Amino acid sequence: MKSALKSGLLTLAATALPAVAYAHPAIGEAAGFSHGFAHPMSGLDHILAMVMVGIFAFQLGGRATWLAPATFVLVMALGGALGVAGINLPFVETGIALSVVVLGAVIALNVKAPLAAALGVIGLFAVFHGHAHGAEMPEDASGAAYAAGFMVATALLHAAGLALGYIIGRAGERRGAFVTRAAGSVATIAGVGILAGLI
Repeated sequence: MKSALKSGLLTLAATALPAVAYAHPAIGEAAGFSHGFAHPMSGLDHILAMVMVGIFAFQLGGRATWLAPATFVLVMALGGALGVAGINLPFVETGIALSVVVLGAVIALNVKAPLAAALGVIGLFAVFHGHAHGAEMPEDASGAAYAAGFMVATALLHAAGLALGYIIGRAGERRGAFVTRAAGSVATIAGVGILAGLI
């Protein structure tokens, strides 16, 4: 499993690099991609939630290591389409903040949820994150390039969470579990702060 995880992370990075390089000039399609790529990286709430999805996927293990991030990215794209279309979704910011709280708590408590339930929760939160990305798309950006940008950025943050879970796991079962749970606790506290408008 470890070698498969390493291979997957290297493949993801290799796949993303040409697109990131293409985004550098920030003209035409590249401008849309760079705006989309930057959006998930611009807010602590998005970054924490994406990394927590990766850690949660690692905790669950097995098929969840790729199904959880893939589900998030795909459902997020659907949420992004709703945002671009101007379809109203209530409580978007609350949903995003709650995603950090819930995912952090799930990791802190080491919840071994059934795969279907885990994917359902991840998919629900993905709609809110995607809607926020889509609703904030610049008017002059290419929709397809913008969507590709925020999908690649999100996948890379998930990969960072998976890698973090792997690195923590190498610390040993006892210490690794403690560090993972501590990371989840910190994310939950940060999520509460975001929810309360303190962060």
